Amino acid sequence: MKRVSSHVSLASEAEINLDLSRLIIDRPQRFTLERKRSFDEQSWSELSHRNNDGFDSVLQSPAFPSGGFDSPFSIGTHFGGGGPHPLVNEAWEALRKSVVYFREQPVGTIAAVDHASEEVLNYDQVFVRDFVPSALAFLMNNETDIVKNFLLKTLHLQSSEKMVDRFKLGAGAMPASFKVDRNKNRNTETLVADFGESAIGRVAPVDSGFWWIILLRAYTKYTGDVSLSESPDCQKCMRLILNLCLSEGFDTFPTLLCTDGCSMIDRRMGIYGYPIEIQALFYMALRCALQMLKPEGEGKDFIEKIGQRLHALTYHMRNYFWLDFHQLNNIYRYKTEEYSHTAVNKFNVIPDSIPDWVFDFMPCRGGYFLGNVSPAMMDFRWFALGNCIAIVSSLATPEQSVAIMDLIEEKWDELVGEMPLKICYPALENHEWRIITGCDPKNTRWSYHNGGSWPVLLWLLTAACIKTGRPQMAKRAIELAESRLLKDGWPEYYDGKLGRFVGKQARKFQTWSIAGYLVARMMLEDPSTLMMISMEEDRPVKPTMRRSASWNA
Repeated sequence: MKRVSSHVSLASEAEINLDLSRLIIDRPQRFTLERKRSFDEQSWSELSHRNNDGFDSVLQSPAFPSGGFDSPFSIGTHFGGGGPHPLVNEAWEALRKSVVYFREQPVGTIAAVDHASEEVLNYDQVFVRDFVPSALAFLMNNETDIVKNFLLKTLHLQSSEKMVDRFKLGAGAMPASFKVDRNKNRNTETLVADFGESAIGRVAPVDSGFWWIILLRAYTKYTGDVSLSESPDCQKCMRLILNLCLSEGFDTFPTLLCTDGCSMIDRRMGIYGYPIEIQALFYMALRCALQMLKPEGEGKDFIEKIGQRLHALTYHMRNYFWLDFHQLNNIYRYKTEEYSHTAVNKFNVIPDSIPDWVFDFMPCRGGYFLGNVSPAMMDFRWFALGNCIAIVSSLATPEQSVAIMDLIEEKWDELVGEMPLKICYPALENHEWRIITGCDPKNTRWSYHNGGSWPVLLWLLTAACIKTGRPQMAKRAIELAESRLLKDGWPEYYDGKLGRFVGKQARKFQTWSIAGYLVARMMLEDPSTLMMISMEEDRPVKPTMRRSASWNA
């Protein structure tokens, strides 16, 4: 397989201009799927020549046979004709046990079905971010009703009163989770949402709205049901979400300022500022919304705002968040206290603040998006979700995508180990752990969000592998997971440097661990399914040349 040098030149402003007319016209259309030969049955070369066109415009084929539970995925997928893997059927059975019904209609999946745990906490609720892999699995299995119901119910919950103590949240905030409250005396059912007022730390989920928009596009892309995304309610929901992010303020950066605990990492972990996970999801949600918003009325104004923000955000992320060997060397040699528009060290990062581990971790070939960049601060930790989303959404250039995969391949033991995938690397330890996490007993080193291994991330790793033409990496990771997941009871996360131990407080039968495995396996078995979430690379366009007023003078 041809390799590209990991030295990635930083993007020029002209190169990241977006062809808005093409993006607006390229609205989600129904793509239909047929069962493809797995990657063991065909060479990647049969597919890789289409990589430059992105997955939004390839692999068109006849429709899925409508078979409900008897469709190919629900009865087990396999690699290369070896028969269905027994784990697939077990996973589907476990996933179906997690389905939540509201007035006899499926509306989502609960976070975990761990009957052995005495404390339920909020694991019996439907989380927006947790449901995404479940939704993709159901869509791939041609079961679309549960996804549509979920989108509609969460949309309606957005209009609920959102109060934390005496403070009212913005109208566009989406719930972190919801549950079905059943009154047996009155024989009624009500959906009760949590917008962060009951969460640990009382933090509103910034990522929920982004995942909702991304899932709406995936649903529209698969079903071709544009009536949902074009409905007045969905259009309003998208505008309200985006209004929270695109409002004018004191920001000098196009990135989104966030507090700790506002995403998958929902506890204090030093990600306040501009965390890569939120920025990558923000970018992807903007691009998804740009395809679905109707260019009329208020939608027209939002389309213009999105285009302007994407232009700035793309440039900012590809230039200032990117780190490879060459850029690390540049930062190491930075001068400080520069004052002018020509400053090289624009964030006044002190070279002595570069942690020692980075110099050993960074290979000559490879790179990744930093965890956080803000004035006088760079978080050099590697975060899995943000980097994988950057590949899937094409926030990363093709060269940067290759470099990220080169890094994962080079540092397999550190980032994958014996259970994919490290949520972040490395772990915070000792004094740094005490200061940054506040001595959090759940986020001790190499556990939970502090360097723990999360099976749910398997589907994002697989998507990144397929998009960059490395199916064997995905297959290797999936086989690692298969050797442990069922035997260990589908844990929420694993602990240890290599991910060898079931997490000390991990719930069993964690739904997104189950769904993440199913999506990864189905995606590798049939790469056309990647089109539901993958965004194609924006083609650079030349700036419009205008004749100056003095031309004819």
